[in-house]
Amino acid sequence: IILGGGAGSRLYPLTKKRAKPAVPLGANYRLIDIPVSNCINSGVNKIYCLTQFNSASLNRHLSQAYNASVGGYTNRGFVEVLAASQTTSSTEWFQGTADAVRQYLWLFEEACRDGIEDFLILSGDHLYRMDYSQFVLAHRQAGADITVAALPCKEKEAEAFGLMKIDDTGKIIEFAEKPKGDALKAMQVDTTVLGLSADQAKEKPYIASMGIYVCKASALNELLGTHFQSEHDFGNDIIPGAKNMGMRVQAHLYDGYWED
Repeated sequence: IILGGGAGSRLYPLTKKRAKPAVPLGANYRLIDIPVSNCINSGVNKIYCLTQFNSASLNRHLSQAYNASVGGYTNRGFVEVLAASQTTSSTEWFQGTADAVRQYLWLFEEACRDGIEDFLILSGDHLYRMDYSQFVLAHRQAGADITVAALPCKEKEAEAFGLMKIDDTGKIIEFAEKPKGDALKAMQVDTTVLGLSADQAKEKPYIASMGIYVCKASALNELLGTHFQSEHDFGNDIIPGAKNMGMRVQAHLYDGYWED
């Protein structure tokens, strides 16, 4: 599930007439092609993109670039746009990342009948390369309900992110949104737990949430359909709420180039 609905005000005027994920990158490509490409190269071929603001350019690009079956017709792969829309049960547009997924939860529940166990929830406007199959494998091996991609960072970078603290198994035990001062110092962790060398861990003692998640289908349905029906954001509301409910929320190291 790729979240492609952001207004992209920080990239204005590039986003005057298009959504941020539709901003051109490298000639014929758009920002949205990065998570889609990561999916295809990771063996994930059933892809939904949720769109809202200035979506005409984004919808056109997705339909033209991925109009054939992704991964071959025998695998029934697809890249499908799910636009924000008003219904008989809801007259509001997407109110946030979690609300966007909630409004199409009925469709994702139908997918679960085909044996879907986990959902990748991705952003449509990040620059990075990741093998999601390793991400999902780590999630399943840990027996996690939710796994959060974690970016190690230095202190001067850390205060711009939502930070996480972990125990010695990589389980997330605390969240802090853009902390400063003593609150920032308190969020230092031993990042060797996630696989960094001792020198790297000393240089980067913080881990930031990348806003990229793997969720068990059953956990996603329980969180969005039962417990958090009025909360709208994954990073601020749903993920910390899942931890507080006793669900296992795990961190998974991403040690590469990444930009929002």
